[in-house]
Amino acid sequence: MTFFVLILLVVIAVSCAALKWWRTGIVVCAALAIYVLSVGCGPLAGWFTESLQSGFARKQSVAWGNRNVIVVLGAGAEKITHSVEPAMFSYARVVEAARLYSNCRKTSEECKLLLSGGDASKVGLPEAEIYKRVVLGLGVDASDVMLELASLNTWQNAQFASQMLKQYDANRIVLVTSGIHMRRSLLYFEHFGVSAIPVRADYLSPVSSVFPLAYNFAITDFAIHEYIGIARYYLYNMMGWNPPKMNPGPSVAVA
Repeated sequence: MTFFVLILLVVIAVSCAALKWWRTGIVVCAALAIYVLSVGCGPLAGWFTESLQSGFARKQSVAWGNRNVIVVLGAGAEKITHSVEPAMFSYARVVEAARLYSNCRKTSEECKLLLSGGDASKVGLPEAEIYKRVVLGLGVDASDVMLELASLNTWQNAQFASQMLKQYDANRIVLVTSGIHMRRSLLYFEHFGVSAIPVRADYLSPVSSVFPLAYNFAITDFAIHEYIGIARYYLYNMMGWNPPKMNPGPSVAVA
């Protein structure tokens, strides 16, 4: 999205020059310079990302219940020669979930890890299956792993995982995903009646720089994608396109 806006401004500026609309061209060039510097050098990228994830900067300490489920949302997978592995942003989520599972097992015997993700990356295996291999290597008991293998996006993560959570009758649910992805994820899960404790895995921050960096454009794109998902949710609600909102479960406790 950010690169599309960049290209659009360049095209408009070139068109103004070709048509000899000098004043308009100067205004567009000024807007282009401000846009490139504010996003690429960090200020606007920081505003976009912080607005989404600052509320999840501190990782909460969970007061575990009798029946606990740690839900991990998929973040893609990569096909590397003849094998498939979690994508870059997946590892932080998987490791954070394994840490939470270890803490949970110290205080309660009922601890489940629900891995949610189908084959959205078209690598031949559902993300949940790929992540399972990693969490087992991190000490999670195979009998405690629940797999949701059909979802292809965050909305389906919430829709399909919520059904499994209700069947298990969990009284403590922890949601693990990226900090920038948490706000939208909680919104979707709440729509399906799931009240969860948010524990972010990674946290994206821009790099302050004198010169524009592609990294800052990339994380701004991630943030815009989240804002679009949130806006679409409210639009669909207003248009009546979403299924009816379910009542949330009992409130959850945080230490």
